[in-house]
Amino acid sequence: MEKKRVAIVGAGVSGLAACKHLLERGCTPAVFEADTLLGGVWARAPDCTSLQSERPMYQYSDFPWPDSVTEVFPSRRQVADYLKAYARHFGVLDCVRFGHRVLGMEYVGVGEGEVAAWEEWAGCGDAFGDGVGEWRLTVADADDHVETHVADFVVICIGRFSGVPNIPTFPPGKGPEAFDGQVIHTMDYSKMGTKKASEMLKGKRVTVIGYLKSALDVAAECAELNGTQHPCTMVVRTKHWIIPGYYAWGFPISNLCLNRFSEFLIHKPGEGFLLSLLATILTPLRWLFSKFAESYYSIPMRKHAMVPDHSLFEALATCLIAITPKDHYKRLDEGSIVIKKSKTFSFCKEGVLVEGASSPIKSDVVIFGTGFRGDQKIKDMFVSEYFQSIAVGPASSTVPLYRECIHPKIPQLAVLGYSESLTNLYTAELRAKWLAHFLDGGFRLPSVKAMQSDILEWDKFMKRYSRGYFRRSCIGLLHIWYNDLLCKDMGCNPRRKNGFFAELFDVYGPSDYINLRPK
Repeated sequence: MEKKRVAIVGAGVSGLAACKHLLERGCTPAVFEADTLLGGVWARAPDCTSLQSERPMYQYSDFPWPDSVTEVFPSRRQVADYLKAYARHFGVLDCVRFGHRVLGMEYVGVGEGEVAAWEEWAGCGDAFGDGVGEWRLTVADADDHVETHVADFVVICIGRFSGVPNIPTFPPGKGPEAFDGQVIHTMDYSKMGTKKASEMLKGKRVTVIGYLKSALDVAAECAELNGTQHPCTMVVRTKHWIIPGYYAWGFPISNLCLNRFSEFLIHKPGEGFLLSLLATILTPLRWLFSKFAESYYSIPMRKHAMVPDHSLFEALATCLIAITPKDHYKRLDEGSIVIKKSKTFSFCKEGVLVEGASSPIKSDVVIFGTGFRGDQKIKDMFVSEYFQSIAVGPASSTVPLYRECIHPKIPQLAVLGYSESLTNLYTAELRAKWLAHFLDGGFRLPSVKAMQSDILEWDKFMKRYSRGYFRRSCIGLLHIWYNDLLCKDMGCNPRRKNGFFAELFDVYGPSDYINLRPK
């Protein structure tokens, strides 16, 4: 593999892991990073942002956190420093080309008609195909000089929480154009940096649209700056489980959702009759676990009528859960953050109009904390209309990626980091190890038809438990089942614990995969 040309797009948690594991295999990839900093979203997140996973669950298996970091949920800066240290330690920095944005990619050497007709991935099931096809990447540097780079394999690691903001649509005359103030997205807010963002918020009437992580972080910074004199208003369209941590009544809820026993309570892709029967029988226990945790987490929510309409189990199944910023409910009590619940909203000259209100929420600044369109970001990478049309699948299905990494119909390319888990970093590492083993000839992919059949099974699972959020491709509640599949592909024993009861009831995390050696 030493002579193969591999390009990695993005130097976030997935791109860094992919580069590290390829270097270990003797391949020196070119990593194109559009930003001047590495770390993906952690490079420029608001200062009050912290991890959503507990520290021991968010680390590379072979690179523990430094002893100086003791916080349960490390800060944005601590995470960024950790990722930099990882990149330095494993020689990844030497491969990264900062300020280089990939404008588009084109597959050449094989016609699209022939690619579409292949029954085996890349024509033969091997990572680099038969050596005829290759990717040509159009790359612009910081000075807008454009060059073409050729690669035998491309790894897209552009994440899903940046790049293409999800902006709601409005009827004519009801959108931001009707508003006299400033309208931005949290993506723009993060790029400003702390000083400029503070100057924009200070003394202003700020309205934040949304109620998940980015929206909560911006509201927290606004409340810290302006207090009750200029409260920050949050327009909440959907109530979410915003929790203080992963303990309910003193019991770690990870023991209810991140061990093998918890996965027996869920119907799994390709599970077979016996496991399906067991999941059906144990469904009431799953309901009981969820209600136990909800009874604790809902206590501060009831006071503000913010208990979600969906269960905590559904929130975990969709990875739509957030850790509360410091003093969030205290700020609701004191009035420095004000919540307005409304399924719809629109703009007017003075601010934002919500359902049931006779007057607008008077605003100087409106900030969309409405997430990102990660699927569109992947689609935009391709020049070919054919690849654009199939890359992320129709809106009625999940993004069609085998093992959440490989598109059955797009050769010599992998996508890492689109699918979510409750412990994203070590999931990214395991995927990177799996991909490096595949590129090094460790195994061949199944036929296109077999991969599509497997994708369909995961599609059914996600639609069953994720309601309308199946496009998020969250594997949070089945991360062990998923990791087992990667281990088996690599010829590794998926059972990582010592003893029957430990295997069944202990929480699985990064430390369980420290000595994973693909065969």
